[in-house]
Amino acid sequence: MSSVLAPQIRVRNAPEPARAVRMSRADRARTQMIVSLLLDYPDATLDAKLPVLRAEAATLAGPVRDALTAFIDEAAATEPAERERRYVATFDLKRKCCMYLTYYAAGDTRKRGGALVAFIEAYREAGWEFDAEELPDFLPAVLEFAARSGSPVADRLLSAHREGIEVLRAALVAVGSPYGALIEVVGMSLAPIDDATRERVLRLINEGPPAETVGLGGPVDLPPFIPVGRPSEEVRG
Repeated sequence: MSSVLAPQIRVRNAPEPARAVRMSRADRARTQMIVSLLLDYPDATLDAKLPVLRAEAATLAGPVRDALTAFIDEAAATEPAERERRYVATFDLKRKCCMYLTYYAAGDTRKRGGALVAFIEAYREAGWEFDAEELPDFLPAVLEFAARSGSPVADRLLSAHREGIEVLRAALVAVGSPYGALIEVVGMSLAPIDDATRERVLRLINEGPPAETVGLGGPVDLPPFIPVGRPSEEVRG
C-alpha cells in the first residue's frame, strides 16, 4: 500500500460533494468561524460556547443552519470526556481523517515543507503572522483566517485545497463520524466543484497522497500565526 489513505477496495464514484449554498460574505464568514470552533479540540470551554454558536447558526441559511444545529445539539448532549475521546479517536488516531490540508496534496514527502511555507506566506500576504501551536495548514486555523480576515487570499487557500477537504469529508462519512457534517458545511460555503476536481478527489480516495520516506529529516519546524490587528472576538467569546 503506497499510503495510509489508500483503501483496500477502490471506489468507482466519489461521494457527492456538498452543494454550494448562496450566502452573503458576512454569513459565509460566520459559517466558517462556527465550523472552525467546532472542529477545534473540544476542551472544557466548549460547553460555554455551544449556546452562543447555536444562536449564531440559527441566523444562517436552511441547510447550513440545520447541519450546524444538529451537530451542536449532539455535542451538547454528549459528556465532555466522551467528546474528547471521540475527537482523539477520529483525528489523532486515524490519519485518513487528517485536518492538515497539505497532507493530501504533498503526503509524507519533502514537498510538504514547501507547501507549509506557502501557507505562511499566504497569511503574511493578507497581513497576518502565524502564532499558534498547530501547523499553518490546520483546517480550523485556515477557516478562522478566512472568517476573520475576509481576504481573497484565504479563499484561494481553501479553493487550492478543495480536493483534500472533500477527501477528509469522505473519510469522516465512511467511519460514521458526526464531524463529516461539519466538513460538508465547509463545502456549502465554497464554490461548486467542477468535473476535473471531482476526478482528482476520486483519485486521492483511491490512491492516497504521495508517499516518500527517504530524506525527510524529521518534522518541519515552522512559526505559528496571529493576525496583525486582530479583530473583535464576537463569536469566539
